[in-house]
Amino acid sequence: MNGNQDKKCCCGGDANRFAQVDEILTKYQGVKGALIPVLQDAQDAYGYLSREVIERIGEKTRIPVSQIYGVVTFYSQFHLNPRGKNIVRVCQGTACHVRGAKAILKALEDSLKIVAGGTTPDLQFTLETVACIGACGLAPVLMVNDNTHGRLTPEIIPEILAKYS
Repeated sequence: MNGNQDKKCCCGGDANRFAQVDEILTKYQGVKGALIPVLQDAQDAYGYLSREVIERIGEKTRIPVSQIYGVVTFYSQFHLNPRGKNIVRVCQGTACHVRGAKAILKALEDSLKIVAGGTTPDLQFTLETVACIGACGLAPVLMVNDNTHGRLTPEIIPEILAKYS
Protein backbone atom coordinates (compact mmCIF):
# COMPACT_ATOMS: atom_id res chain seq x y z
CA MET A 1 0.00 0.00 0.00
CA ASN A 2 0.99 3.55 -0.38
CA GLY A 3 0.17 4.88 3.08
CA ASN A 4 -3.48 5.71 2.42
CA GLN A 5 -4.85 2.80 4.39
CA ASP A 6 -5.95 5.12 7.18
CA LYS A 7 -8.37 6.96 4.88
CA LYS A 8 -12.00 6.08 5.29
CA CYS A 9 -14.30 5.15 2.46
CA CYS A 10 -15.82 8.06 0.61
CA CYS A 11 -19.28 6.79 1.27
CA GLY A 12 -19.92 8.18 4.74
CA GLY A 13 -23.10 10.03 3.85
CA ASP A 14 -22.12 13.68 3.40
CA ALA A 15 -22.99 15.58 0.23
CA ASN A 16 -19.47 15.31 -1.18
CA ARG A 17 -19.03 11.60 -0.56
CA PHE A 18 -18.04 10.99 -4.17
CA ALA A 19 -15.93 14.13 -4.64
CA GLN A 20 -12.63 12.23 -4.95
CA VAL A 21 -14.12 9.66 -7.32
CA ASP A 22 -15.59 12.41 -9.47
CA GLU A 23 -12.24 14.21 -9.51
CA ILE A 24 -10.52 11.02 -10.66
CA LEU A 25 -13.13 10.46 -13.35
CA THR A 26 -12.69 14.03 -14.59
CA LYS A 27 -8.93 13.44 -14.86
CA TYR A 28 -9.55 10.49 -17.22
CA GLN A 29 -12.60 11.84 -19.05
CA GLY A 30 -12.42 10.93 -22.74
CA VAL A 31 -9.41 8.64 -22.27
CA LYS A 32 -10.03 5.28 -23.91
CA GLY A 33 -9.16 2.23 -21.83
CA ALA A 34 -8.82 4.25 -18.60
CA LEU A 35 -10.76 1.88 -16.34
CA ILE A 36 -7.69 0.34 -14.69
CA PRO A 37 -6.02 3.70 -13.95
CA VAL A 38 -9.35 5.01 -12.61
CA LEU A 39 -9.64 1.99 -10.31
CA GLN A 40 -6.00 2.34 -9.22
CA ASP A 41 -6.46 6.02 -8.37
CA ALA A 42 -9.74 5.35 -6.55
CA GLN A 43 -8.12 2.59 -4.52
CA ASP A 44 -5.17 4.87 -3.72
CA ALA A 45 -7.61 7.51 -2.52
CA TYR A 46 -9.67 5.23 -0.27
CA GLY A 47 -7.47 2.23 0.47
CA TYR A 48 -9.88 -0.18 -1.22
CA LEU A 49 -12.74 -0.24 -3.73
CA SER A 50 -16.08 -0.16 -1.94
CA ARG A 51 -19.31 -1.21 -3.63
CA GLU A 52 -20.43 2.43 -3.64
CA VAL A 53 -17.25 3.62 -5.37
CA ILE A 54 -17.53 0.90 -8.01
CA GLU A 55 -21.18 1.79 -8.61
CA ARG A 56 -20.30 5.49 -8.96
CA ILE A 57 -17.55 4.66 -11.47
CA GLY A 58 -20.01 2.52 -13.42
CA GLU A 59 -22.67 5.22 -13.36
CA LYS A 60 -20.32 7.97 -14.55
CA THR A 61 -18.44 5.91 -17.18
CA ARG A 62 -21.48 3.94 -18.34
CA ILE A 63 -19.47 0.76 -17.85
CA PRO A 64 -21.63 -2.04 -16.42
CA VAL A 65 -20.87 -2.67 -12.74
CA SER A 66 -20.54 -6.38 -13.53
CA GLN A 67 -17.75 -5.58 -16.00
CA ILE A 68 -15.97 -3.40 -13.41
CA TYR A 69 -16.23 -6.20 -10.83
CA GLY A 70 -14.79 -8.56 -13.44
CA VAL A 71 -11.70 -6.35 -13.75
CA VAL A 72 -11.40 -5.80 -9.99
CA THR A 73 -11.63 -9.49 -9.16
CA PHE A 74 -9.28 -10.53 -11.99
CA TYR A 75 -6.33 -8.40 -10.86
CA SER A 76 -4.84 -9.12 -7.45
CA GLN A 77 -3.79 -5.48 -7.04
CA PHE A 78 -7.41 -4.49 -6.34
CA HIS A 79 -9.11 -4.97 -2.98
CA LEU A 80 -12.81 -4.98 -2.17
CA ASN A 81 -12.36 -4.76 1.59
CA PRO A 82 -10.44 -2.39 3.85
CA ARG A 83 -6.80 -3.34 4.33
CA GLY A 84 -4.53 -2.91 7.28
CA LYS A 85 -1.97 -0.19 7.77
CA ASN A 86 0.67 -2.94 7.75
CA ILE A 87 0.59 -5.67 5.11
CA VAL A 88 2.23 -8.88 6.35
CA ARG A 89 3.20 -11.27 3.54
CA VAL A 90 4.34 -14.76 4.52
CA CYS A 91 6.39 -16.69 1.99
CA GLN A 92 5.06 -20.15 1.16
CA GLY A 93 7.75 -21.04 -1.40
CA THR A 94 9.61 -24.34 -1.34
CA ALA A 95 12.60 -23.20 0.75
CA CYS A 96 10.36 -21.47 3.27
CA HIS A 97 7.96 -24.41 3.37
CA VAL A 98 10.80 -26.85 4.07
CA ARG A 99 12.17 -24.58 6.82
CA GLY A 100 8.92 -24.04 8.71
CA ALA A 101 6.72 -21.49 6.95
CA LYS A 102 3.60 -23.29 8.13
CA ALA A 103 4.56 -22.70 11.79
CA ILE A 104 5.35 -19.04 11.03
CA LEU A 105 1.94 -18.55 9.44
CA LYS A 106 0.26 -20.24 12.41
CA ALA A 107 2.15 -17.98 14.84
CA LEU A 108 1.02 -14.92 12.87
CA GLU A 109 -2.58 -16.08 12.78
CA ASP A 110 -2.50 -16.74 16.53
CA SER A 111 -0.84 -13.41 17.34
CA LEU A 112 -3.10 -11.34 15.11
CA LYS A 113 -6.22 -13.43 15.76
CA ILE A 114 -7.01 -13.57 12.04
CA VAL A 115 -6.50 -16.10 9.27
CA ALA A 116 -4.48 -15.58 6.10
CA GLY A 117 -6.38 -13.21 3.84
CA GLY A 118 -7.86 -11.35 6.81
CA THR A 119 -7.45 -7.92 8.34
CA THR A 120 -7.46 -7.13 12.05
CA PRO A 121 -10.57 -5.25 13.26
CA ASP A 122 -8.43 -2.20 14.16
CA LEU A 123 -7.08 -2.13 10.56
CA GLN A 124 -3.49 -2.38 11.79
CA PHE A 125 -2.59 -5.61 9.94
CA THR A 126 -3.60 -7.55 6.85
CA LEU A 127 -2.14 -11.06 6.62
CA GLU A 128 -1.39 -12.57 3.22
CA THR A 129 0.47 -15.56 1.88
CA VAL A 130 2.68 -15.28 -1.21
CA ALA A 131 4.22 -17.91 -3.45
CA CYS A 132 7.77 -16.56 -3.09
CA ILE A 133 9.42 -13.46 -1.70
CA GLY A 134 12.74 -14.24 -3.37
CA ALA A 135 14.89 -14.40 -0.24
CA CYS A 136 15.28 -18.17 -0.09
CA GLY A 137 18.62 -17.96 1.71
CA LEU A 138 16.80 -16.36 4.67
CA ALA A 139 13.97 -18.91 4.80
CA PRO A 140 11.51 -18.86 6.38
CA VAL A 141 10.75 -15.27 5.44
CA LEU A 142 8.01 -12.71 5.81
CA MET A 143 7.63 -9.10 4.79
CA VAL A 144 5.87 -6.36 6.67
CA ASN A 145 5.24 -3.60 4.17
CA ASP A 146 8.65 -3.26 2.47
CA ASN A 147 10.72 -4.75 5.32
CA THR A 148 11.97 -8.32 5.02
CA HIS A 149 12.38 -10.49 8.11
CA GLY A 150 14.20 -13.81 7.73
CA ARG A 151 15.45 -16.89 9.55
CA LEU A 152 12.23 -16.80 11.52
CA THR A 153 11.00 -18.89 14.39
CA PRO A 154 7.44 -18.81 15.72
CA GLU A 155 8.75 -17.35 19.00
CA ILE A 156 10.05 -14.17 17.36
CA ILE A 157 6.74 -13.28 15.64
CA PRO A 158 5.28 -11.20 18.53
CA GLU A 159 8.49 -9.16 18.68
CA ILE A 160 8.34 -8.43 14.95
CA LEU A 161 4.67 -7.44 15.09
CA ALA A 162 5.33 -5.14 18.06
CA LYS A 163 7.60 -3.03 15.84
CA TYR A 164 4.59 -2.15 13.68
CA SER A 165 1.88 -1.67 16.29
